[in-house]
Amino acid sequence: MRRFVTGFVKKVLRDTPQVQEIEVATEEGEVAKAICYPDLTGSVREGDTVVLNVVAVELGLGTGGYHFVVANLTRPECEATQTGHIMKLRYTPLQLNVSAAEEEGSPLRDLIIQTANLGKLPVILCPLHSFIAPASAGVKVVKPKAKVVYIMTDSAALPLAFSKLVPLLKSAELIDVTITCGQAFGGDIECVNAYTALLCAKAIEADAVIVASGPGHLGTASPLGFSGVEMGWLIDAVNDLGGRAIFAPRISFADPRMRHRGISHHTITVLTRLCHTKATVVFPFLSDEKCAMILSEQVKFSMIAEKHDVVWWDGRKAINLLRELGIPLESMGRKYEDDPALFLAPAAAAIWAMTH
Repeated sequence: MRRFVTGFVKKVLRDTPQVQEIEVATEEGEVAKAICYPDLTGSVREGDTVVLNVVAVELGLGTGGYHFVVANLTRPECEATQTGHIMKLRYTPLQLNVSAAEEEGSPLRDLIIQTANLGKLPVILCPLHSFIAPASAGVKVVKPKAKVVYIMTDSAALPLAFSKLVPLLKSAELIDVTITCGQAFGGDIECVNAYTALLCAKAIEADAVIVASGPGHLGTASPLGFSGVEMGWLIDAVNDLGGRAIFAPRISFADPRMRHRGISHHTITVLTRLCHTKATVVFPFLSDEKCAMILSEQVKFSMIAEKHDVVWWDGRKAINLLRELGIPLESMGRKYEDDPALFLAPAAAAIWAMTH
């Protein structure tokens, strides 16, 4: 199986300072799409010769069918774009320096140090990247002028620039500030870990925080082998810091995998096995009576209600706002019409958070 191949840039399809989407032709004659991150390799132009990482496509994995540029052989020089001293992608050939909010010289350092706790700040914990759209709309439909901070963790995609959803939400003013923490990079603010990212959000006077991974959630069909296990310790982190942990459960009635039908086993595992403190878990009202009954029974028998505060709420106003703004609702290839419960859960969680 190939890992690296040489290719030639045929066309630049999308070009921003953070990410380029390109069309490449490999030496074998294959024509494919690829992603280039200028911060890591420098930008590319039509005609450049590039080294491509092709292993995910070779394996048929869910990278959207993209190869990734590892190096530009035509113009290999790439200057560092930041002056910070905190390394991300540490000890890899593509490690890059960033200016982190916590480091000396940062204008946010003293603010974070002086922020002792979250002061009951609502933190909406989302197990999928696609949830940030209905969650942010849920905040804004209740409080249009709210300052919404999205914290992207490092359990999935590491470059925030890979997300096509975040730019849409920022341009629609549903998300105001992005923070990337851990090894994730590319946010408006960089932080060393999720704890300081949460305190940073409080320090910059956020009205609500949404925490989720980037695109590319990983699962293995094993009890604990999924990237969303982070939600367990993130619930505890929010509570340890004096915030309000509001959890948006993963729910589906269209997923072909039985372990994800109704309440996903990922959500049940996080809430009943992995976290040690209490969250408010918000389940959505569903118009389909059969689905609503199944969901109610699952809540009862999963023991979620014995460990957490369970509430039921209406998320439809957030969905309507996203439709008005033309923001697409899609997750794992399914749209809102295919699987309403999947999107109504984070919408309901955010609306509840801003009204209580």
